[in-house]
Parts: sequence; C-alpha cells; structure tokens
Amino acid sequence: MAALASGNGTIDAAATAEQRQTAEAAPIRSATNPMVTPLLTDLYQFTMAYAYWKAGKHLERAVFDLYFRKNPFGGEYTVFAGLEECIRLIANFHFKEEDISFMRSVMPTCEDGFFEYLREVDCSDVEVYAVPEGSVVFPKVPLIRVEGPVAVVQLLETPFVNLVNYASLVTTNAARHRFVAGNTKYLLEFGLRRAQGPDGGITMSQLEICLAYPFEEHIHMPLLARIWWSPDEIVDKSLHSHDGSSTCMDFLSLVQTWLSKLQLSESLHGVFGETNQSELAAFTSYALAFPNNFLALVDTYDVIRSGIPNFCAVALALNDLGYKASGIRLDSGDLAYLSIEARKFFQAIEKEFNVPGFGKMSITASNDLNEETLDALNKQGHEIDAFGIGTYLVTCYTQAALGCVFKLVEINKQPRIKLSEDVTKVSIPCKKRCFRLYGREGYALVDIMTGENETPPKVGERILCRHPFNESKRAYVVPQRVEELLKCYWPGSSNKPREDLPVLKIIRDRCMQQLEQMRSDHMRRLNPTPYKVSVSGKLYDFIHFLWLSEAPVGELQ
Repeated sequence: MAALASGNGTIDAAATAEQRQTAEAAPIRSATNPMVTPLLTDLYQFTMAYAYWKAGKHLERAVFDLYFRKNPFGGEYTVFAGLEECIRLIANFHFKEEDISFMRSVMPTCEDGFFEYLREVDCSDVEVYAVPEGSVVFPKVPLIRVEGPVAVVQLLETPFVNLVNYASLVTTNAARHRFVAGNTKYLLEFGLRRAQGPDGGITMSQLEICLAYPFEEHIHMPLLARIWWSPDEIVDKSLHSHDGSSTCMDFLSLVQTWLSKLQLSESLHGVFGETNQSELAAFTSYALAFPNNFLALVDTYDVIRSGIPNFCAVALALNDLGYKASGIRLDSGDLAYLSIEARKFFQAIEKEFNVPGFGKMSITASNDLNEETLDALNKQGHEIDAFGIGTYLVTCYTQAALGCVFKLVEINKQPRIKLSEDVTKVSIPCKKRCFRLYGREGYALVDIMTGENETPPKVGERILCRHPFNESKRAYVVPQRVEELLKCYWPGSSNKPREDLPVLKIIRDRCMQQLEQMRSDHMRRLNPTPYKVSVSGKLYDFIHFLWLSEAPVGELQ
C-alpha cells in the first residue's frame, strides 16, 4: 500500500518533551529524514488500530518481533542497521493537528473518539529491545522486539520495517564488498547519482561509513579535459610552494618541462609520444586549484599514451613545490592490466628521477564494480589501492529487499503463533531471550532462543540446541562465551536502564569485530555454510505443542 504523508513532515519540538526518557540516557533527536513521522505508514495499520479501539482492545499489551526469513545476496549472514532511526521515531512519536485532520479525511466513517485517542497517543508505554546496530545477524532471530499497547505497536510496524529493511540490506551489501576487496584496500562510495532518490543516496552514504566507505574525497576532471582546448587558455599560472616560502610564476612551464623529460626518459622510451594537450591543460588547471588533492581521471583519451604521462608531469611539478599528488583513477578498460602498467610507470619515474614514494602513487578503480568484478581482479592480480563502488552497492542490484517481517508473538501474556503451509513462514511464539554461543577458538557457533523465564545458557555448561522445526537437527553445545543479544533501547514506563545509541565509529568497530568472529566458511561467496539458529529444548516442545493446538484437524469423508 502507498505510504501516507501529511503536508508538513517536520517534527513538533513540543512532542519530544512529552516523551518519557530515563534520566541517565542522552536525549534522542528527531529522525534524520523529516518524512519519518507517524504518518509514514500504510492505511492498513490505521484500520487495524481503529478495529482494536472499536473493540476496546487497543490498550491490551502485545509483543511483536521484527526479523527476516532468509539472508540476502545468496549469503549466510546479514548486518543489522536502522535501529537508531527507529528509536528516533518513537522518541518523537506524536500526531499533530494537521495529521489528525488528514486522517479524518482518509477515514471519514470512523468515530470521533478514535481521533481523540490518536491525539493523545505517544510511545511512553512502549518498550523496545534490539540487537546492537552493526551486529551480524541471522534469520528467525528477532532484530527488534517491541512491547506495548497493541494499537500503538501496530502503528509502528510499517515504519520499523521500512527503516530496517533497506538499511540492513545496503549495509550487508557493503560488508560483502568489503570482504571481497580485503581489509587492506580503500573503498570509496560512488553511489549518490545512481541512488533511488536523495533519501536512498544519503541513507546509503551514512550506513556505508560503518564499513569504511569514505565519501568521494576528490573531484575528478573528465569534463574539464573536454572543456579546455589547450594549455594556452590557462590565465593564472602561478602557484605558491607548499610551505609558502616561494612562488612559481609559471607552473605550466614547469609541467611542460617535466613532460619533455618523461618523453626523453630512457626507462620510458617508446611508451608514449605526444599527449593530449586539452587533457594536460585540464590536469594543470585542476592542480593549480587543488594542489593538495590532485587526483586525476586518466582514461578520457588514452590511459598509457596520454593520461598517465600527463598526470606524472603535473605530479612531478607539484613535487618540486613540496606537494604530493594523491593518485589516479581508472574508470574503463582492463583495470587489472592498466593498474599494473601504471604502477610500472610510477616505479620507473621514482627510480630514474629519484622521487621517493612516487612508485607507491595511489591507483583507484571504478566502472560499475561489484563483488564478482572485485573477486576476478583479485584472482588476476592487480595494483589497485582503492575501489569506487556505486551502482551495484547503492541499488543492491542483485536483491531488491531483505524481506523483514513484524509478527505478533504474545498478547496479554498469551503466546501467539502464525502457521503456514510454508514452514519458513511459521513464527516462533512468545517473548524470548536470544543468545550467541561461542566456541573454544572464539568463533560464533550458534544462536539460541529461549523462553523469557528459562535459565539462560552458562559458560561451560552443556545445553541442547534444537532446530525450531526439524526434529532430527539437534546438538549439544558447551559454550566458552555467552552473549545475550537483545538490549533495552527504549524502556517506556518500565524504568529499565536504556542503552545509548552509539556513534558511527562504534557501530563500525562492532561490525568489523563481529565479521572477524565468524568462521570463514560462513563468509565465503560461493556455497557458504549456513549458520545454525536454534531454540532450547523447552521452547521447541512449546512451539510444537502450540502448533498442534492451533492447527485445525481435518476430517476425511
């Protein structure tokens, strides 16, 4: 269903003050996107809330689990993201007068009392428990557990699923590209122009910082190279030295001198002849404007015969004035071959002209890179230091959605189960605690869900782990470390301590640490080993008891 939106998406500052927050926790700001309001939802959720209100059940205490059923991209892990935006939403959850007026126009047959109820609704009696953002997570295990009045929690379903779905999908996609590229390579986020609108682009940029995707730091000049006709068009040719002690009045002449030296170089003899002069003018002009951040796109005309020689002439001229060029970018052609040839070119210059560090000049590659391309480049061998990844990253090209769901698991302390002929859609009932069990080598072995009142797993004590639905799949585990996954991020009226929302660096560190704690066979691109998600023996028995109790018994005639 189409999402509803009011004319004014800004958050009422007065509403924030009305929310109950624990005294020791930091205040929570409004949502990053002003469209994230209580009206970012489906009409269906309001009709459900009205039905609860009409029946007098809207205040009944309900528990919902937000989870997903299958890992994306053919892999066996997912990275959880989007929690902060969910907490920002409920911290500022309040219907403004224009929202109420809009809902009256959409639901004209509803009683006035329902809209009076909406006018007073907030999330002060809602509790949210979640896996920390940046965690590696797996199917069926709740990412977020929401407890509260059933009508209010119902209204949170669509925005919560919306905020977690794309965020977790794109973060997982970024993690997969990081894994293939390796930790020694820089990854640059090039996706904004290909994103699904400005919100997709900004959301992606924020999330990918978690996996060390810095924003595109340098401006490149493919268009400049086609705007300039010749170096003669450069008017101001002067450039101060890096330390400011002197001024080169004709930087262009210095560049041309170095280009002549390269053409006469013994080690580069025959590699190139005359280079494209409009490209040389563009490189020179850009270096005059940004001498500290000179990174050139070298494939506008010919990489080997023009782009690299022109870049090197400008970089060497900058070097004479105390600057250090940032490097080159390759955006077409055989990236592996061209990077190797560029590295040879740089190393030859360092050796012949005694320019320390020139041979290690940074080489960045782009051009619709994806996991398969990165993997192929690694197998071929290359000299690329950084990868600019855009379209395949921001659009999650190989999978459109994660498929998060939001299911009722308990109402008034009575467990609820969703049954289906497709066993993957059967939900795991009741309020649960979730744990990750680690083995002797420090790797995660299994995630286990238990009933809320069960004795939790303990280090060194054997526990039976059972597949939720397959009777024959079971194993005893003696954990060497036990981690409880769900933490309180919004205590509502319970007075429980609230976890602070971490900054991006902490989220990134957690993500990288958790990825390192996974076995390599769970992480590999091809035929990864499924990670085990289990339930305790007591919860297994209860699931199947409830299943048999709720499923109708057929009758044969």
